[in-house]
Amino acid sequence: MTNTSLFDDFISVSAKQWKQKIQVDLKGADYNDTLIWQSPEGIDVKPFYHKDGFDKEFAPIPGQPADWAVIQQVFIHDVEIANRLMKEAFERGAEGIYLTADSIFNIKALFDGIDLQSKSIYFNLNFLQSDFLNELIKFLSESTSVVFYNTDIIGNLARSGNWFNNLSEDHKILDSLMEAHPFESILGVDISLYQNAGANMVQQLAYGLAHANEYLNHFSKQQDLRITFSMSLGSNYFFEIAKLRAMRILYAGLAHEYGFREECHILALPGKRNKTLYDYNVNMLRTTTECMSAVLGGANSICNLAYDSIYHKSNEFGERISRNQLLILKHESFFDLVENPSDGSYYIEALTDQLAAAALKLFKEIEQGGGFLKALKEGSIQKKIKESAEKEQQLFDSGELVLLGVNKHPDLNDRMKDELELYPFVKTKPRKTLLEPVIERRLAEKIEKERIENEN
Repeated sequence: MTNTSLFDDFISVSAKQWKQKIQVDLKGADYNDTLIWQSPEGIDVKPFYHKDGFDKEFAPIPGQPADWAVIQQVFIHDVEIANRLMKEAFERGAEGIYLTADSIFNIKALFDGIDLQSKSIYFNLNFLQSDFLNELIKFLSESTSVVFYNTDIIGNLARSGNWFNNLSEDHKILDSLMEAHPFESILGVDISLYQNAGANMVQQLAYGLAHANEYLNHFSKQQDLRITFSMSLGSNYFFEIAKLRAMRILYAGLAHEYGFREECHILALPGKRNKTLYDYNVNMLRTTTECMSAVLGGANSICNLAYDSIYHKSNEFGERISRNQLLILKHESFFDLVENPSDGSYYIEALTDQLAAAALKLFKEIEQGGGFLKALKEGSIQKKIKESAEKEQQLFDSGELVLLGVNKHPDLNDRMKDELELYPFVKTKPRKTLLEPVIERRLAEKIEKERIENEN
């Protein structure tokens, strides 16, 4: 029996031959004008991709994980309730927890009775308190949990317009944490802020890289620097896959220059920008495809967003659905069985290269201008994000960018005024800030506000 391939019976077709065939079928219409379209990031998307378009072998993406973890988000307001929610999440399939808190809490009470062995724990602490953080790190270092503290003083400055305490105190606390715990994952870079505020993908990558570079430069003598990137994803399926891959390539190149490990850790979350108040069940479809992009793009962990999270407080049903979406992808759709499934896809490889190249160019421009912090203080980062957000808003307002149930096929009988447990729009609270904050804003807010006001 001969060892032959099925494809040996077929004559290979070159890219040139494909293009000639398409040109014939166009019957005189211009190939470029008709079939090549440009994304908001300036990426030209062709009607087909072929190996002839690549002059090198596909290099493996650095740091791509062999598996991904299902993460459940828990907000710490009442420690006893948070403890119960964590136990329930682990019992029902969660492999890790994403803990958000606005103030210090009783650490022992929070983790009382919880088996922390081999669990992934992520923190999103909206405060910076030295004694508490040292106590927290010491407590968790005695377990075999993999812990990511995501301390991001620059991210807080970008989000709020102020340091946690002040510039000197924040740096002092961060420096002491890094010195006392050199092998812990202390640092985080919150790229999700830029996506939720309306930055395009090239901006998200470039700003995230420049943001990280501030830490790399500051801790250039650190023995083993580890950074966790929090990244939000939208509904542009293949582009979002490529975005995560491009982030790994970009960070690997930057870390190499400093002599640090070239692998980064990525926590992926569905973005809020395209989520809607009306016809909210569609949010489940949006978050499912976004989580799929995260898996195929190579996220280490994925924390889903509950379909009703923009207007309901955390509730058992919403959290169960969000967790089950990930469990179904992993255990019933077999999204955990193939490692690096995007490798070798001509389309995704091309998008990855183009996004990485464009982001690297923008990153270099930021560094030549003095770096990310300088650009943030001058307001140029905020200005560019607002310009990108406005372009996207115009596409939405014109109907070219569709959100089902809002600007396409809306159910005008839908009533939401009495369902609001949380205020779903941007909150205005005048206060003094050191710089203009980066504001997260959903695309549907204007239409939804008008509908809420006009409800009977």
